[in-house]
Amino acid sequence: MRREAAAMSMSVEQPLWRALTAYRALTAVYAVAIAVVARDSYERPQVAFGYLAVLLVWTLATLPRFTGAARCTRPFLAVDTGLALAGILLTPLADGAGRHAADGPTLPSIWTAGAVLACALKGGWRWAAAASTLVGAANLAQRGEASPNTLHNVLLVWVAAIAIGYVVEVARASERTLARALEIQAATRERERLARDIHDGVLQVLAMVQRRGTAVGGEAAELGRLAGEQEAALRRLITQGPVPEPRTAAGPDAAPEDDTRPQDLMALLGRYADARVTLSGPGTPVELAPHVARETAAAVGAALDNVRTHVGPGARAWVLVEDEPDQVLVSVRDEGPGIPEGRLAEAAEEGRLGVAQSIRGRLRDLGGTAELVSVPGQGTEVELTVPKQDQGGGEAATGRRYPARTGEGTQ
Repeated sequence: MRREAAAMSMSVEQPLWRALTAYRALTAVYAVAIAVVARDSYERPQVAFGYLAVLLVWTLATLPRFTGAARCTRPFLAVDTGLALAGILLTPLADGAGRHAADGPTLPSIWTAGAVLACALKGGWRWAAAASTLVGAANLAQRGEASPNTLHNVLLVWVAAIAIGYVVEVARASERTLARALEIQAATRERERLARDIHDGVLQVLAMVQRRGTAVGGEAAELGRLAGEQEAALRRLITQGPVPEPRTAAGPDAAPEDDTRPQDLMALLGRYADARVTLSGPGTPVELAPHVARETAAAVGAALDNVRTHVGPGARAWVLVEDEPDQVLVSVRDEGPGIPEGRLAEAAEEGRLGVAQSIRGRLRDLGGTAELVSVPGQGTEVELTVPKQDQGGGEAATGRRYPARTGEGTQ
């Protein structure tokens, strides 16, 4: 969800609201400055300066309102637009038959455009069209005639306001689409994570019960059959069912949230070493971030599960760890018959996620890669590449911790 929050914080609306705030303050001062310069030409200066005093106080007092669309309510914008219209219509009263008859500026001058633009940012092009039409009508009414200069200014404000309102609507629609895409991405990643957890735990146990129950026979065979049915149903659920809700509780093997000390990958992999699994690596600790080390070890465990399941319980395997300056390379090699061409894709379609999720999915979320090299009759080698500093922007960056439990695996 961090990406979603970052995307929403980059909303195109916020810079526009800040620009409008500065525009209103500057144009209010500009309107007052024009009146001061032309004070001798006013027939009723008390009307002009009385209105401008109200305009200046209103502008400064309402600046906090223009920090976003939420605070610019409809009644507030109606009052703001009304103040602009009042200034336009009061211009002939203050100026008499002077400058306004010669296409001089109105009392609010270009401050009026700020009121129209506020409507555009709040309500889109429809609100902008309504506000700019009212302002244009007021300008034509106070002039008494449609001079070319007046028509030019009215049309300019009308087109600019509608264009900005339309751009704001498009930006809002794009932001909603982006937010939804980020939600789907986060939900998909969570689903994949849960699928890995299930594969490393429940599915492994059900597969073991099915095999051993069938081997024992009798009542155990019936238990094995039921376990097989539940395994198939659960595989269908995690590959085709609805996206699960995010978990709120950490798994039993999850590290405390405040555990930031590096972990030695060799120590985590040491639990897999036995008479059939040979572990080789540097003589010094291979330190990684805690969740990165645990996820890498879990991926190695899933690869060894596949060796035991598909090559045989007594099959030999070799695990080699190479500590490079910017990454750690881990290879898992077996002496089996290799993987037939197309078997991995077929296994993923069947819901067997040992390679697709428990290995490749984990490494992808860490910003690394997992490659399988298999030659018929010469065994299979799984090559894991783990960057020491996350570059994938996935769970390795967010600090999610996945259980590192492994059991008897399937592809």
